[in-house]
Amino acid sequence: MLYMMNDKDLKTIYDKLNQELRRGILVLAILSQLQEAKYGYDLISHLGELGLEIEQGTLYPLLRRLEGQDLLVSEWVIEGSRPRRYYKITDTGRKTLETWQEIW
Repeated sequence: MLYMMNDKDLKTIYDKLNQELRRGILVLAILSQLQEAKYGYDLISHLGELGLEIEQGTLYPLLRRLEGQDLLVSEWVIEGSRPRRYYKITDTGRKTLETWQEIW
């Protein structure tokens, strides 16, 4: 028996594929924007201006994971009364980004 997908099934598949694609794009986008050190909110704002919305609850765990993989390095900087953690791509991160850009 031939099964024809309905619109609901197609939407579910599309949503799952879109989510997977977005996860991969986020890593590329973050690495590409950290050639110069940025703090989290600045990165969220900049990516938003480029059309890629990202929530704080998604960004900060991802930044910590990328740092754990030696793709980023972070440093606390005190500006005024508030400390901010700045992130910057490492040499390993640059090489990884270049490879992923070639694949993409």
